[in-house]
Amino acid sequence: MRTRPAISAAALLSGAVLLSASLAACGRAAGDGATARGGGDGNDRGRLWAQSLVWKDCPAPSPLQGAGEAPEPLPDGTRWQCTTMQAPLDWDRPDGETTDIALIRARTGADAGERIGSLLFNFGGPGESGVATLPALAGAYEKLRDRYDLVSFDPRGVGNSNGVTCLDAEEQEEMSERDDTPDDGDDEVKALLTAKREYAAACERESGRMLPHVGTEDAARDMDLMRHLLGDDKLHYFGISYGTELGGVYAHLFPRHVGRAVLDGVVDPTQNQLEESLAQTAGFQLASTHFAQWCVRTGCSLGESPEEIQALVMELEEKLDDKPLPIGDQVLTGSLLLDAIVQSLYLETAWPALEVGLEQVAEGDGDTLLNLAEALGARGSDGTYSDQQDAQTAITCADRSDRYTVDELLKRAPQFEAASPLFGATMMWGALQCTGWPVPGKAEHPDVRAPGAPPILLVGNTGDPATPYEGAARMAEQLGKGVGVELTYKGEGHGAYNSGNTCVQNKVNTYFLDGKLPAPGTVCEHESPTGK
Repeated sequence: MRTRPAISAAALLSGAVLLSASLAACGRAAGDGATARGGGDGNDRGRLWAQSLVWKDCPAPSPLQGAGEAPEPLPDGTRWQCTTMQAPLDWDRPDGETTDIALIRARTGADAGERIGSLLFNFGGPGESGVATLPALAGAYEKLRDRYDLVSFDPRGVGNSNGVTCLDAEEQEEMSERDDTPDDGDDEVKALLTAKREYAAACERESGRMLPHVGTEDAARDMDLMRHLLGDDKLHYFGISYGTELGGVYAHLFPRHVGRAVLDGVVDPTQNQLEESLAQTAGFQLASTHFAQWCVRTGCSLGESPEEIQALVMELEEKLDDKPLPIGDQVLTGSLLLDAIVQSLYLETAWPALEVGLEQVAEGDGDTLLNLAEALGARGSDGTYSDQQDAQTAITCADRSDRYTVDELLKRAPQFEAASPLFGATMMWGALQCTGWPVPGKAEHPDVRAPGAPPILLVGNTGDPATPYEGAARMAEQLGKGVGVELTYKGEGHGAYNSGNTCVQNKVNTYFLDGKLPAPGTVCEHESPTGK
């Protein structure tokens, strides 16, 4: 989700305890695998292609990665190993200044005859720390370790890969409490634009060296260097959410280097930022309707119909917009209320906590919703923030050339209102994300054409709010004939594999482990974890 903070997959897992406690308490042509920019299977390899990775036991995640404890060994005793790779800061100058890329892995126990290679993960965002996330989610992928080393990384500009930073914790707190949906005259619009200019200036001041070099194409070239240094002829890849865009760009640049690849929660590569925001508006409206229908069926007290529940939520948002609810030394604003709802819709198992939080806010208690927003966001339990939001903005604005004006947005306001009276305004104003950014963006949308690449499995979720289902078909079309193979999950939440659906997991595992793709058009049915 590019126009608002993306949910942290690691936070979903670490925040589960907190949520449970709350409930208890209440345009370039496709490359050929050897490019002039150091792409890497010809004679252009220099010192960086000859470097050796030195793996050591992993330390605790840094504050920029989200903080926390050092990753525990896996149940069979396998220890997590970490290293730092050097990559060109500017891939147009491969022999120039370098930048750090942090990696993590858990080795397979398979013998040489059974081991396939490394399986590289990107969990999305953009801005998600793979080094922090992979250990948190490792249990879901343990079957894949039968034949692969599980590997992830902090993309450049994220976490320990020279993470982009813009604001300190106090400034982050102030930004989170700001009204990001101006609806009371020109003064609120001017205040929003001023805040965005100040934020962009802070990013340039604190991280100006990195800002021109954190785009998705740069990360894809880093992945090809990883592939080589990990000793693999082909890149085996599992991309989720934004990670699907990264995987598509990699396939475009290095079609001959693609191994077994799965893209889950597929980004629509044909949309510009405003089109993507409008599609997400409709996606979150659909997900909120599904939540409200579930709530009615299970007998919640929010309303007797989905329409009543939506009216209540809109009323609460308007009240908090006018008069935020004090909670200790913090406040729950209308924008934070929507943040908590949006983040909760990424994961169906968060719906019961959202129900309780809304019930409590209606009674004047905002603790649960504030906890929910923090547990599923970038703020740690110690009050510090990861660089997820800053990195997300930097990567998005390096990629996307869209720079919208207020007038351009207001012309589209009726479309956003029609798509969702609840989420339309916040999604629309979110499209100003890159306006005033100090670095120009590359293009309106990514180029993922990959003629000559092997089949890539695309998993689309019919209830996905952040990457609506239609994106999988459009990714397949853009990749090219014979490349994209679609698998449909009729479910809820963002993505499919981590929903726990056994059908999806079996199809994906069979492809990765045995090389057998599901038949095109295969459908996996929903298995509800919430008692629907």
